[in-house]
Amino acid sequence: MIRKAKHFLRRFRREEDGQMVIEFALAVPLIFTLFLTSVEMGIYALRQNFLDRGLDLAVRNVRLNTGANFTHNDIKQMVCDFSGFLPDCDVALKLEMNPINPRSFNGFPSTADCVDTSQPVTPSRSFVNGGEHQLMLLRACYSFDPVFPSTGLGFAFTKDGSGRAKMVSLSGFVQEPG
Repeated sequence: MIRKAKHFLRRFRREEDGQMVIEFALAVPLIFTLFLTSVEMGIYALRQNFLDRGLDLAVRNVRLNTGANFTHNDIKQMVCDFSGFLPDCDVALKLEMNPINPRSFNGFPSTADCVDTSQPVTPSRSFVNGGEHQLMLLRACYSFDPVFPSTGLGFAFTKDGSGRAKMVSLSGFVQEPG
């Protein structure tokens, strides 16, 4: 049995028929994976830029209107309005906001509080309005469906129970005096 296998492999190595077909068959999946990964990365970068822009403009409104006492839904709506290119933003975005003491900084927990559409609705983990001259930290977590969820970068994303990946944006600001 081993002798037959060795003979077959030697004959296979010596023959030159269809040699390009084998190289083509080995190279095409790699090329397509690289192409799909580059498309996924481009769309991810575009979404991340829009999330960052929306969060920055919403933070600007919050910072300049100190006495307004914005709710989670108010700021979330501002981020969604300013960001533009985030599908299902009103459902897939979750915010955390906390006052920060610069002398004993502990920040947010390492894992972001994100929307998981496969689980029951959970309230925001932490959302506290600040006062005048108070340092605040605002973190936005947006969950999205990858374009190619089973190939390349779309496969490598950490996903929740419903197959959605997440992206996080963070912004710090100081409340202006009223």
